[in-house]
Amino acid sequence: MSDVREAIALVYDGGEQAPTITAKGEGDLAEQIVQLAMQYEVPIYENADLARMLARMELGDQIPEALYRTIAEIIAFAWYIKGKRPKGFDPDGGKEKPLQLENRKEE
Repeated sequence: MSDVREAIALVYDGGEQAPTITAKGEGDLAEQIVQLAMQYEVPIYENADLARMLARMELGDQIPEALYRTIAEIIAFAWYIKGKRPKGFDPDGGKEKPLQLENRKEE
């Protein structure tokens, strides 16, 4: 196992295209990518195994279909902590809200 730090930057606009690799690097370049992300308040997710998988890809490549769910969960969490929601987002998932019980005072 390598002790070299790797960093991968993805962009996703919420459209039909899959997230795309916009930057990648290891060592000092990885540190610069992380520092730039922090400077612009881009959420950072650390997962060495995922970074190694994505590092094999080329800049401009879309993530492979096998990683859609994993990356979608990471992006959804990043959006959540930044207070963003995708277009048409329904926090209740189309479910009816539960009935509210009346607050009755005992006589």
